[in-house]
Amino acid sequence: MDINKSVEYIVKTLEGKKMTLSAAESCTGGMVSSVIVDYAGASAVFMDGIVSYSNEAKMKFLGVSPQTLEKYGAVSAQTAEEMCRGVSRESKTDIGISTTGVAGPGGGTPQKPVGTVYIGICINGRVKTKLLELKGSRTEIRQQTTQILLNDLIEEIDKL
Repeated sequence: MDINKSVEYIVKTLEGKKMTLSAAESCTGGMVSSVIVDYAGASAVFMDGIVSYSNEAKMKFLGVSPQTLEKYGAVSAQTAEEMCRGVSRESKTDIGISTTGVAGPGGGTPQKPVGTVYIGICINGRVKTKLLELKGSRTEIRQQTTQILLNDLIEEIDKL
């Protein structure tokens, strides 16, 4: 589904369900929030987005635990889970979504190469995370992450 159609569907569906949404982004740097607010009417459901690029921001604004970051790293399912839980809690929204990963071109390791991204979706306290192994430029990885997260969000809200 086209990204604009995805956002329109999400906004209209959440509005119909009287649910709210917030985003916590690292590797996407606000791209997810940006495509959501590009849709006129998004303010009915989208409360806020936090770009928590540094570990300090993840801890300060989202409540990601230092132990999680030390044990698993910023690019991990555990961090993605704490990010989406944290943004939902701090923003008092029904749904929190998150992205954390290595968009490149540098920063990759043998264990977590460029294109390693985790996304998280927290709906009413229930969390689903997903590992993405993407290819492409920095921009392409950020765009792919945004599209996949929105597609997965649609799948999750359709289950409600």
